Amino acid sequence: MINNERIGRLAQQLGERLQGASQAPEELQRSVQQVVKGAFDRLELVSREDFDILMEVLQRTRSRVEALEGQVAELERLLQARLEAEARDASPSPAAEDAGGGEAQDETSPRA
Repeated sequence: MINNERIGRLAQQLGERLQGASQAPEELQRSVQQVVKGAFDRLELVSREDFDILMEVLQRTRSRVEALEGQVAELERLLQARLEAEARDASPSPAAEDAGGGEAQDETSPRA
């Protein structure tokens, strides 16, 4: 998470500020707050409020993705069923082949 170099720099900065401990407590508190705030800014932290908002957005997005996945699966199922039905309709049935009388006409013979 936080690497040792950052902790070391923070400790060094705090030590430098605390060396002048003869300062007024308010000034010392401000100095420490500045050092800590600077360290937190470099860590790129987010507030709890921002985190909660992002979690809500993520949950809504995840729900929407799940719903869309369901719709895609249903559409794929319907498409597959339609393709299978069209394939059945396009292929000649055995009854249709026998309906021609079983005799092939010779194209060279005269037609009536």
